[in-house]
Amino acid sequence: MSETLLFVIAALTAFLFSGVNPAIILSKLIYHRDIRQEGSGNPGFTNFRRVFGNRYAWFVFALDILKSVAFCAVFGALFGKFYGHYQLGVAFTGFFAMLGHCFPIWYHLKGGKGFLVYVGMIWMIDWRVGLAATAIFLIVLFTIKYMSLASITLAAVSPIILFIAGADSNTVIFLCALSSVLMIFRHKANIRRLINHTESRFTVRSGKKTEQS
Repeated sequence: MSETLLFVIAALTAFLFSGVNPAIILSKLIYHRDIRQEGSGNPGFTNFRRVFGNRYAWFVFALDILKSVAFCAVFGALFGKFYGHYQLGVAFTGFFAMLGHCFPIWYHLKGGKGFLVYVGMIWMIDWRVGLAATAIFLIVLFTIKYMSLASITLAAVSPIILFIAGADSNTVIFLCALSSVLMIFRHKANIRRLINHTESRFTVRSGKKTEQS
């Protein structure tokens, strides 16, 4: 298999299958409601948890991360075995997984914000980067108590941490940064609310009065 063909297969597989959204599927299957028409309208973990509570929200959380980890692991291993570019394979696949999650062809290009997919990707690129970025995320979340700001902070610092830790190539850092820009862009409504001081704060309890990330 040529490296070009592997790039194409990785991009198409990640994009198409990451577009399958657990929040949408579970909201319809379990509650016979569409999460896109509830709460903030975002088909992701936070809105699902806010609308339906904790009972099945953590399945959404796990599935969104696992689909990213699975694709990144498989294609990272293939790129690593045949061409010696494990991190490149992960970063490239992760970027297209994010595109598929944010702009799924199955749901008229209206998807989630990509945070959990991004987290899965950075952990697979380098666990040290994932650990450091997640630690910063948790510090921001539990001190400032804005889920959206914590998510944006994680996206902003991850490429920097990757650069400091030492990536296999500048292309890996670029793809990580590109994914960060995409995730931050998907939080544009949250950024407006943060600027206007109307963003809701994170609470441990689920329910309609939690954050709108």
